[in-house]
Amino acid sequence: MSTPSTQPTWVESVTARDDPSRPYVRIFKCTVFVREQNRSMRFYVDQLGFKLVADVSFTPAGRWIALAPPDGSTLIILLAPKPDSAEYKLIGTPSEVAFITDDVMRTYEVWRERGVQFHEVPRVSQWGGTSTRFDDPDGNSFILLGFDESTRQIEEQRKAIADRQEFERRSEQEIGIAKQVQARLFPQNLPTLSTLDYAGVCIQARAVGGDYFDFLDLGREHVGLVTGDIAGKGIGGALLMANLQANVRSQCAIAVDHPERFLQSVNRLFFDSTTEGAYATLFFAEYSDRERRLRYANCGHLPALVMRDNGNVERLESTATVVGLFQDWDCRIAEKTLRPGDTLALYTDGITEAFGENGEEFGERRLVAALERNRKLSSADLLDAVVNEVQGYASREQSDDITLIVAQCR
Repeated sequence: MSTPSTQPTWVESVTARDDPSRPYVRIFKCTVFVREQNRSMRFYVDQLGFKLVADVSFTPAGRWIALAPPDGSTLIILLAPKPDSAEYKLIGTPSEVAFITDDVMRTYEVWRERGVQFHEVPRVSQWGGTSTRFDDPDGNSFILLGFDESTRQIEEQRKAIADRQEFERRSEQEIGIAKQVQARLFPQNLPTLSTLDYAGVCIQARAVGGDYFDFLDLGREHVGLVTGDIAGKGIGGALLMANLQANVRSQCAIAVDHPERFLQSVNRLFFDSTTEGAYATLFFAEYSDRERRLRYANCGHLPALVMRDNGNVERLESTATVVGLFQDWDCRIAEKTLRPGDTLALYTDGITEAFGENGEEFGERRLVAALERNRKLSSADLLDAVVNEVQGYASREQSDDITLIVAQCR
């Protein structure tokens, strides 16, 4: 029969935080009772190289000094108990607090040169670890130890945690920058019109998203109203959205005179500059302020809604397929005339596909009802009212971007 090994088995624990179903637990502090806190604090800071984390006073606990090793997260708390307390009798006893280092001999030499009193030279124990003991100014005894297997695993854990924290920090920083950049891609100014009051908004489900809306000054009292929805979310969707916006704006000079050619150019540029399978739905409307005429192309997008002043609702259905998916692509331009009192709504599926508590979508019917109830408001207030209804209806966390343009003919 073989004898059991005295070499300890070290269990990998760095992955515990990667399981969201498990609570995160770590050692927060160890308390050391001392007589003079200032003297003990100087010992830990000057001789052991610890960092002062906190020095505060609590009632009735008194002064609370927290220190941390240079590469550790567990705190050492220095408390000065009253002489007649049970804790005061613990001063000067073995604390059994152990500090681990990747080079026990080097740490031993450095600390000894700084005046730390060790019990003996570090030596190897029967279980393979190298250790020694030392005392603080009050005679509290501590262990300094180091061993190859544990050191390797602890260093791997420390490095994995540090790498993950750095990755998360950089990711948050990059997403923050991307959010600022994308916010500037949405229209900052609205071309002034005498016959149309309009407003738009995009509320992203994540820090950045793939929905797009725009207001384009096409000259000669013409304005372009645009909504789009990229096939993708997050950073990938945001990059495609920026690509589409750049293509639309770069080609819009010919939109009034040659709307079909304009959209064909947008499709070709988007197709050539994206990976296979990338595409977007797009609704482009060109409004003539003088004629109150709306020419539009619905490229695989949800139908826009025209709420007539008499209560009728007209759906502006697709006139072409999605942009960016096919190199050979064509579209048809349709036309509507808006009259005073009419309301136009362009939107993405984040509006209609918001789910309520019963699992039912908000849907086009509720959108029409919300527009009808609030149509007497200004376009900006109407926009807010509809979005608030959608968000109030949704019982789940927002999973898709909410984008809406409303335009009211004066």
